[in-house]
Amino acid sequence: MPDIVDTAVSAGSFNTLVAAVKAANLVDTLKGAGPFTVFAPTDEAFAKLPAGTVDSLLQDIPKLTKILTYHVVPGKVLSTDVVKLTSAKTVEGSEVKVDASSGVKINDATVTTPDVAADNGVIHIIDTVLIPA
Repeated sequence: MPDIVDTAVSAGSFNTLVAAVKAANLVDTLKGAGPFTVFAPTDEAFAKLPAGTVDSLLQDIPKLTKILTYHVVPGKVLSTDVVKLTSAKTVEGSEVKVDASSGVKINDATVTTPDVAADNGVIHIIDTVLIPA
């Protein structure tokens, strides 16, 4: 089974996320043993950001790394586990809010596809980029 990065690449709807992961030198980390849970914003989610945001983030690697690691939770947290949580601590260090009262929301992002299996964890596809406070 492919790892998280290869799974995202082959899906074809995470080109911006993959480019950002490469720019932040996080490929080796996300290809590591893990396990990791990644809340993965689609290209459409990145397109909802204000014009120029992605380009400016690609020039600010510390800020980009902070945002990307805010999308990763240590361990393999499947949807059956996510619905029992009210928050989750991210690799970035702060917590995301989890609301499973009507579908699943991570902060203001909706999980559109849960439990995409990868060799070193799981991906939950989200419709909005998560921005730490």
